Amino acid sequence: MSGLSKTERAGCLTILRSLSKADLMSLNDTVTNKMIMVEDVTEAIEAILSFTKNAEELLRRKKVQRDLIFKYLAKEGVVMPPNSEKHQLVRRTLELWSRKAGESLQGQMDETRQRQATETPSDSPDLKAEGGFDPQVLGQQFCQWFFQLLNSQNPSLGQPPQDWGPQHFWPDVKLRLLSKAGSEQMDEFLGAELVGLRLQALTKEEHLILSPNLENHGLRTLVSPHGLVLVAVAGTIHRDLACLGIFEKIFGLIRSPLENNSWKIKFVNLKIRGQDALGGTEVAAPALSYNSSELQLLCR
Repeated sequence: MSGLSKTERAGCLTILRSLSKADLMSLNDTVTNKMIMVEDVTEAIEAILSFTKNAEELLRRKKVQRDLIFKYLAKEGVVMPPNSEKHQLVRRTLELWSRKAGESLQGQMDETRQRQATETPSDSPDLKAEGGFDPQVLGQQFCQWFFQLLNSQNPSLGQPPQDWGPQHFWPDVKLRLLSKAGSEQMDEFLGAELVGLRLQALTKEEHLILSPNLENHGLRTLVSPHGLVLVAVAGTIHRDLACLGIFEKIFGLIRSPLENNSWKIKFVNLKIRGQDALGGTEVAAPALSYNSSELQLLCR
């Protein structure tokens, strides 16, 4: 039920351990709507973590006071002005956890690539083998890596941009961008340089933050018989603390045998809908609107 990543759970656990027993019991009642009775601090913390929808929701709880977050960041080596408001501390904490998750994922991907580079062809993972390859796991890992990389280009986050560039795309990659914000507009871009620059502009120039929904209803992965992996994901679009709308993004991934068998992006279909096009629809955790048949057509 919890929507916390491993990194977020570890960070929230550290912060919760600094609360008093009374505050933890009270917070447990709030988070679980008094449906879960606990007897001690350990049970309270576990219930809070299990029933928390996302990290931001927990950090914004009244019992998680500003000073606790400030002290946590200080222990993590993140220096913030003493007069920082709570919402600024919350955002910086989420950025810290996102960066840590990205670094962990990048380390895993580098390790995997090194292992694949030393494997013989007969040892290479088979995309169609049920035991050795989980497309959904790949989809989650790819989305965590990609959106962390893309969001790091946003200067308003105040963090060093990560290594974005055409090297992550196939030379003939194609981007199809459909935006619905008042009027509908369709644009297409071809080539690694142009596609990379247009996607980068979303965060670097337009200062957007794309937050993917990696739950089952927001993420779907399909594999074609020819080795193409299709990753479809929905999410929300933010600028600072404002939610501007939702997006649906479909990636086509193919391995590059000349680059340690690493995954590279073959095409991207991006559909953006602004708040005015949603008609007041709840966008906290958007689901994919594409059905399986529509996605299967892209795998051909």
